[in-house]
Amino acid sequence: MFDWDDLRVFITAARAETATGAAQQLGMDASTVGRRIAALEASLKATLFVRSAKGLRLTATGARLLDAGLAAEAAMNLAAEVGEQDIVGGAIRISASEGFGGRVLAPALPQLRARHPGLSVELAANPGFMSPLRREVDMTVTLSEPTSRRLLVEPLTDYQLGLYASPAYLAAHGAPQAVTDLRDASLVGYIDDQIYAPELRYLDEVLPGLTPNLASSSINAQREMIAAGGGVGVLPCFLGQGLERVLRAEVRLTRRFWIATLQEIATTARVRSVRSWMKGLVEDQRALLSPDNA
Repeated sequence: MFDWDDLRVFITAARAETATGAAQQLGMDASTVGRRIAALEASLKATLFVRSAKGLRLTATGARLLDAGLAAEAAMNLAAEVGEQDIVGGAIRISASEGFGGRVLAPALPQLRARHPGLSVELAANPGFMSPLRREVDMTVTLSEPTSRRLLVEPLTDYQLGLYASPAYLAAHGAPQAVTDLRDASLVGYIDDQIYAPELRYLDEVLPGLTPNLASSSINAQREMIAAGGGVGVLPCFLGQGLERVLRAEVRLTRRFWIATLQEIATTARVRSVRSWMKGLVEDQRALLSPDNA
């Protein structure tokens, strides 16, 4: 029989993908993490990780153990909340895209905390998304609809995107009068091989074959390039303040955010309250998210 505390170390290492990262989260040194994982492997008579200079990669056996360990962890967390189902408190971690997370969620989080002082909120607002299935986060806001049966998934909100440029760029180069004029414009967009969701292939949707002259994996960096006169680019309308929207009638893109949470924790007070708050927030921000429909 293995030590359950070794399982906790294993789960943390699987999430961090390095012994050093796990050690920092657990408050121990990397060699101790390595020994604990080795002890778990010995007790199970199985190899759980492939070690390399890049870090730790789960074996097939390790992946199965992680699934079982995450289910056990969720059950223990839920058991800890028995008798506190109506108390909105504790920690909740939310993953969202950097644009939506930074522009829409972050400014509103103080209001959430004022409503629920016992709640501690962590916002992971990065390109790409973290996974509730791996218990990296409690709740995620995604562009693509998650399909796992282990998740409670709901549409959160639609939002609009348009073509934007800075006043300085338009003064120097003129505004495009037709979509085909974009072939001769300086364009800002995503680095092609770092596009993490098909919904982000905006330029192909505007006009097939368009490629950016300035590119970044970060939508916030793209906005700064556009604001500095770097060219024309597609942005969510909620990031367009201070910029000029061009070809408004011709280029109107719509995307949808989805909200997902593990089924095991979806009924807890903190998750229910945050989901409800987030739905109310996007409704209040309708004019910012979808200005053409406001």
